[in-house]
Amino acid sequence: MRARYGVPLGIMAAGAAGLAYAAGFEARSFRLRRVTVPVLPPGMRPLRVLQVSDIHMVGGQRKKQRWLQSLAGLRPDFVINTGDNLSDPEGVPEVLDALGPLMEFPGAYVFGSNDYYGPKLRNPARYLMEKTSGRHGLNGNKPAVGAIHNPWEDLRDGFDSAGWLNLTNTRGVLKVEGVSIELTGLDDPHIKRDRYAHVAGGPSGTYDFSFGVVHAPYLRSLDAFTADGYPLILAGHTHGGQLCIPFYGALVTNCDLDTDRVKGLSTHTAEGNTSYLHVSAGCGTNRYTPVRFACPPEATLLTLVGRERE
Repeated sequence: MRARYGVPLGIMAAGAAGLAYAAGFEARSFRLRRVTVPVLPPGMRPLRVLQVSDIHMVGGQRKKQRWLQSLAGLRPDFVINTGDNLSDPEGVPEVLDALGPLMEFPGAYVFGSNDYYGPKLRNPARYLMEKTSGRHGLNGNKPAVGAIHNPWEDLRDGFDSAGWLNLTNTRGVLKVEGVSIELTGLDDPHIKRDRYAHVAGGPSGTYDFSFGVVHAPYLRSLDAFTADGYPLILAGHTHGGQLCIPFYGALVTNCDLDTDRVKGLSTHTAEGNTSYLHVSAGCGTNRYTPVRFACPPEATLLTLVGRERE
């Protein structure tokens, strides 16, 4: 009897322990990552940028709210929110409360698909199947039917009233202690709302520094930003793979970006130009898959410094 059932029971116990760790501990083990990026013009003073992404707020997530509020103690020069703030149609007040202290700083934002639409229960294996077939989001899949519409307009109004720039397929300028920063943003490529033609042309050359912002790092968007000469692109969406294999890494990115660049700082090359790319692993999860493994929730403090003189 022991020989027949001992191994399966052991596997079940290990699986239950792993699930308890992924949902009960790691998914709430928030941390700050620090990255230095040499992208500013030589001689320009460093800029400290706090990137928050993929909050996926659900009612009652008090620890996440308190942690986000505490990030204001970093005193960043400005904040970039790369979308997917919601995983609950009732979550807007809690998002605005959590980000309230950060909205005292200059900032800008783009939205992701989960800001517009509520999540649906999905088989996690579909992400692997979509990766194999090359289909992600609405990029090759049929349009969603019966989707829940989130009150994204309330979220937009809250951010706008705090003075954050809405970068939905448009440009904006932040001024931080005498430094002017040109931002070019796209709506979410995951649901085909990106309109790069509206913002094409690259940095205007009239500001101290320029960079691109998008929620989902689809290659078409990264190619466009890079070809146009933006030295830096900030994105989110991937959750860093969310369920990763220790010593191996992510299995999926939920877009056409390769898994080697699923999170953190890397580079992207297009038409002879190279940009730095930073993909945030985000600090939340879809409400129906509230687990993370080998990929803790995060925000990132990027210190932008001068590049070496040529």
